[in-house]
Amino acid sequence: MSRQTKIVATLGPASSSPEMLERMIRAGVDVVRLNFSHGTAQDHIDRATMVRTAGQAIGKEVAIMADLQGPKIRVGKFEGGKTLLEPGRPFVLDAGLRELGSAERAGLDYKELPRDVKPGDTLLTVMPDFASSRAAVRVKAMIPPLLAL
Repeated sequence: MSRQTKIVATLGPASSSPEMLERMIRAGVDVVRLNFSHGTAQDHIDRATMVRTAGQAIGKEVAIMADLQGPKIRVGKFEGGKTLLEPGRPFVLDAGLRELGSAERAGLDYKELPRDVKPGDTLLTVMPDFASSRAAVRVKAMIPPLLAL
């Protein structure tokens, strides 16, 4: 029976041995994901070689997906350690801000952001303490080195 769906497995500590990888491929894995956020270039080369070797041993072509980490843009520290952003209230990311941030403005570590976005763009945010706490903000105006949201 032919299937339309591919099974993707991420290599990790429990699945990085040649024996386990062969078991996974025999069980139906079609694509092996390498997380480039962890490990060295040589680690990734070694894992890709192991995937190719395991696939050849079984007689199955297995795709390799390289998961590249995107940029992590961090805002500066805030007065009092944190702030509450109110929906609809303007907030400015200021690439030149040197002092602590507030509910109106904060510095950021990625100084090129004001050049990389334009009015109407959407920025997605993730709160580090709450992985499920995500929000989207729309860029309203850009005044390098400031970014008004």
